[in-house]
Amino acid sequence: MSIAVLSTNRPRLARQIRLEWDTVREQHVLLAPEGVLVLNQTGATILGLCDGERTVVEIVEELRGKYNHVADDEVRDFLARLVAKRWVELGDG
Repeated sequence: MSIAVLSTNRPRLARQIRLEWDTVREQHVLLAPEGVLVLNQTGATILGLCDGERTVVEIVEELRGKYNHVADDEVRDFLARLVAKRWVELGDG
């Protein structure tokens, strides 16, 4: 079952998940009770914008101001994978 992330959803990190800078890896990581996910810069930027206030479309627009090529469907797919793991929650927009 795939999860549909809508442009109007307002994603946020789940309560038990933390986005942190790992000084050993020198990369951002998502920390969860069941594991660690090492993020690239784009992934860390996306998750840093997931505050439960911004919609997905607002996050994509902000990313387009920082990066040359940002595809809406790629951002939604990235978020959908994290929603499936229950690391990101989707608020209604």
